[in-house]
Amino acid sequence: MVKSAFAIAVVPQGIESSRMKRLLILASILPLGGCVSTAGHIVMAPVHAVGWTADKLTTSQAEADRNRGRRERKKEERERKQAKKDARKQRELEKQQAKYGEPTP
Repeated sequence: MVKSAFAIAVVPQGIESSRMKRLLILASILPLGGCVSTAGHIVMAPVHAVGWTADKLTTSQAEADRNRGRRERKKEERERKQAKKDARKQRELEKQQAKYGEPTP
């Protein structure tokens, strides 16, 4: 019977039971699942870093539209506040004119 190199390397010499061999091989393979997962994360890390950087450095059309809308709303709000301020100033000026008969500087 020919034994594989893996079985010879993993299974110690004194174990004869095939059930015990399988259990030992399975027990030695299970921890490798974490290693494979970690290796996958390590390999993918540069790809994710490049993607994250590209996402931060570029602006999508949706982001540009959202930012443009925000700027427009802020501009309209400033104009509305200025218009209220100007109207209030105008009313005060008209009150002074009505009270004193002539405009005051």
